[in-house]
This record gives sequence, C-alpha cells and structure tokens, in this order.
Amino acid sequence: MSDDPILFTRPLGFPWPCIDPFLFCAYHNDRYPAGNDKLGPDAPLAGRNLGMDFEGIDGWRMYHGTVVPGFPRHPHRGFETVTIQRRGFTDHSDSLGAAARFGPGDVQWITAGRGIVHSEMFPLLDRNNPNPLELFQIWLNLPSRDKMADPHFAMLWSESVPRLRFEDARGRGTDVAVVAGRLGDAAPPSPPPRSWAADPSNEVAIWTIRMAADATWTLPAVSPGTLRTLYFFIGSSLFVGGRPFTVNNAIGLATPDEVVLTNGPVDGEILLLQGRPIGEPVAQYGPFVMNTREELQQAFYDYQRTEFGGWPWPADDHVLPADAGRHARYIDGRFEEPAERGAASF
Repeated sequence: MSDDPILFTRPLGFPWPCIDPFLFCAYHNDRYPAGNDKLGPDAPLAGRNLGMDFEGIDGWRMYHGTVVPGFPRHPHRGFETVTIQRRGFTDHSDSLGAAARFGPGDVQWITAGRGIVHSEMFPLLDRNNPNPLELFQIWLNLPSRDKMADPHFAMLWSESVPRLRFEDARGRGTDVAVVAGRLGDAAPPSPPPRSWAADPSNEVAIWTIRMAADATWTLPAVSPGTLRTLYFFIGSSLFVGGRPFTVNNAIGLATPDEVVLTNGPVDGEILLLQGRPIGEPVAQYGPFVMNTREELQQAFYDYQRTEFGGWPWPADDHVLPADAGRHARYIDGRFEEPAERGAASF
C-alpha cells in the first residue's frame, strides 16, 4: 500500500474543486420561506440583485430567477449534468420538449452533447411552511468523440437508486446511495449511452456516504489510474487512511487501494466522485466545454444560429403547475411517474 493515501486537500468553496473526468460540482443549500401563488418566495425581494442574486440574503438565493428561484433557459454543449436532489423540488424544461419535476432522492442526468437549452427552476410548493432546497449539480466531461452526440435526458427516480447499509464491528452504520458505478453487487440504472460513465472500464462512481458518529467504513479499491475525491461537507472531523481532516474539505486520494474512513463524534456526510481521467484538452467558456478554442467559437456560432432547437415553452423560467407531482415527459413523448412509495434522501 502507499504510505500516504492523500493526493491533495482543498477547502470547499463555490464551486467545489474537481478533477478529470469531472469539471464542476455545485452544492446548493437554500432555506427558502413559504411559497406564494406564483411558486416563488412569499417574502420581499427588495434589495436583491434579481437576475443575478447569489448573495444568500436571509439564507437563500433567487439565482437567475426573478419570480421563482432557479436558472431560466440557458444552453450547454460538450458535457453532461448530473443533478442529485436532496431536499425540495426542481422543474426541468428543455429545447427538445422534455420536462420533469423531481424531488428528494431523485437524480436527473442530461447529456448535452451537440447542444441543448434547458431551465432549472425551484418551485416553492408549500405555502404554509418553509421550502428548504438542497442539491448537488455535477458536470461530467465528454470525450472528444462524444461531444457532438445527440442530447439525452434521463431521470433516475429515488425508488431505483440503490441505498446500502454497512455496520462496523461496533454496530455503527454507514449508508451509501449509489448514483453511478457499482458497489458490491448493487448497481444503479444505466447512465446515458454516450456518457463516459456508460463504459464500466472507466470506473465512474458517484456516491453519497452518510456515516454515524464514530463509524468506520472501508472505501473499496479501484484500478490504478482511477482518480477519487471525497467531499466532506457535513460533520466535524474525518480520518482518511489515518489522517485527520476537518469538515468542508475536498480530499483527493493518491492510492487505488482500500482506504479506511473513520468519522468523528457527530454524524457526517461525504460525496464521492470517482473515474478514470479522459485525459484530453479542455476548452471551456461558460456553458460550453470543448477541446479547442475553435470548437468553442463554433459552439457560440451554432447557438446563435439555431438556439439548439429553439424554446417550446411559454416563458424562459417555465415552471409546472403546483399540483403536477413528480414526473417526467421525455423527448419521445413518453410520460413517466415514479412509484410513489416515499422518496428517500441522499
């Protein structure tokens, strides 16, 4: 085994630091008040820079929304987004005609490929109580051969995401939600077909790990060359391979071997991002991620010319009716509702 399992440690800011094949990880945690009849906050918006509100006044943000919090229509090309919903709801609408409302425990996976326009709005459905929102949005790169793939939209409903329970010798538990990649015999629904995660040899894994106070759990080994980062975002302290870390740190692992994790005196949570690097040049400007500057320029030209299919919705910040429930309407017109047996959290 390696003498030191740690490759790097970095503080968690906004966004969280990522390494190949991941590009970006944003952790949104907003304490929204009760909603109003337009599904926005039933609270004054005076003093907020509406359209660009990231200040966190009173513990919440409107982001680019002006009525409902969220991110009205915007384009992407050349990568994928994986959105893991922990609390609250997200309404998705896109240029291909797909739409969805998803909630706690659900995962949305989009391959932007050659181009998609979508909106991500956070409707405040409860008019009598606070509407907390918590989610991860992760950007996973695409290799050059797949950057111009057809766009793909998929929902991984909470009911289909494996959640495993492990107990150490003292009976202290660790719960792992498996969004991508196998863990033992458990595997989540397949990622989109052109995803870097679709090839098992790339060993892409996205797991959320919840450890009880003082619990110990062993992170499985991976193949040499596979990179892993632990994002320790809730808790007090964590020992990784015997080295101590405080909360709000990203911890890159230098070894492919098993690594023992021991949590501190309060319950802790970790996001793991893992994968074999793509190892290609990255040229990024805003919502476009390509390999060269020339490809970026072409992306802007194509978007100005085609709008990646246009926008079929009545507003840039389109939201679904308050009573819509969790569902997805796919590009081919198929309508899907999950089995309502109580969404689990990550």
